[in-house]
Amino acid sequence: MPLNPPGKTSMDIPVLETERLRMRAFTQADADNFATLNANADFVRYLGQGVPIDSVESWRVMATILGHWQLLGYGLWLVEEKYSGRFVGRVGLLNLPGWPGIEIGWGIAPDFWGRGYAFEAALVSMRWAFDELQLNQLISLIHPDNQASKKLAQRVGETFLNQQEVAGKLCDIYAIDRAEFLTLHPA
Repeated sequence: MPLNPPGKTSMDIPVLETERLRMRAFTQADADNFATLNANADFVRYLGQGVPIDSVESWRVMATILGHWQLLGYGLWLVEEKYSGRFVGRVGLLNLPGWPGIEIGWGIAPDFWGRGYAFEAALVSMRWAFDELQLNQLISLIHPDNQASKKLAQRVGETFLNQQEVAGKLCDIYAIDRAEFLTLHPA
């Protein structure tokens, strides 16, 4: 029997819920759905190198997501619809080497765009970050051409901070501090 059978994880990653969404740890059972998402050209347009990745590389990304939780105590959650269990995407916190701060990041499957899921998941992730981790600030690194992500950043309360190169790519940096977030989104 493997140490972690398919669908199981040994890490203590919290489960977050909203009215419509469940956010949980990735498991081996999610690999195919995640690979399908990462093979979608529309989804990856503004991520990484901007081109689809194969299932092997997608698995490596999933392992990195889980390793992020293990090393830093926070990371990205898998997002699924509560009522159907359908895979929606991934949302949460990133702080990779060379990052200018802890990022709130989102990536929703194109089939679910326009439903407000990224906003809903981002807000619950941000509240968790400010309440549980006691962070003072969150940032978002956004491709300069990604207008939808810029609008979402503004909708959650982030404001444009600057433009800088991060990991070899030009990014628009948006930011929000704890006091701003709690004023805009009281519990």
